[in-house]
Amino acid sequence: MLEGKAIVGETDMLEAMQRDALQLAAKALDCFDVIDATEIARFIKKEFDKIYGNGWQCIVGTDFGSFVTHCSGCFIHFCVGSLAILLFKGSTESESEPEPDADHQFSASILA
Repeated sequence: MLEGKAIVGETDMLEAMQRDALQLAAKALDCFDVIDATEIARFIKKEFDKIYGNGWQCIVGTDFGSFVTHCSGCFIHFCVGSLAILLFKGSTESESEPEPDADHQFSASILA
């Protein structure tokens, strides 16, 4: 696993869901090399789809920007060591439930 404690930047998730996200990130980092960001993201996304239903998106890396619309209560941005992880359940304004939350814009640039 990547050394260092996870630091949550912003979230609107309930604490139990946040714990799941952090634990799955730790498990992914145990299973995959830190440079394999795509596999880490795929692992976290697929596990969240199984636990919380389809529609989750996950972005992992050391340098990325984003602007996303997500379901309320389904957004977390955190860092573990040199990796930033953005996990959210996508939303469109035409969906009936859950209600879309505000858009979030992030830029992650982690310096080694």
